[in-house]
Amino acid sequence: QVQLVESGGGLVQAGGSLRLSCAASGGGFSNYLIGWFRQVPGKERAFVAAIRWSGVTTYYADSVKGRFTISRDNAKNMVYLQMNSLKPEDTAVYYCAALGRGSSLRPDDYDYWGQGTQVTVSS
Repeated sequence: QVQLVESGGGLVQAGGSLRLSCAASGGGFSNYLIGWFRQVPGKERAFVAAIRWSGVTTYYADSVKGRFTISRDNAKNMVYLQMNSLKPEDTAVYYCAALGRGSSLRPDDYDYWGQGTQVTVSS
């Protein structure tokens, strides 16, 4: 029932910044976790960051702590991922996902997924 659409990806030089957006529709996600994941060819999908839709609790992968910030605007049904100090190893397809019950950082546990947006960081 929940639909997610990512946007904001693109090509950026190392050290630069991008802000990804995830637009949620369908309603009923007041208690959801919204997560950001990324995947490169030949690799498993990896957790990046997550935030509970209503509340201030956030989670970050060690590889992005201090560089990425997840936030939400529940009035606009939007979740954002601000990415600063980007590195070539951040290159991936980035997905937003929603978990309707409980708390998890495992992608297999998430119920809804967007189509992804490509982020490419050049050296």
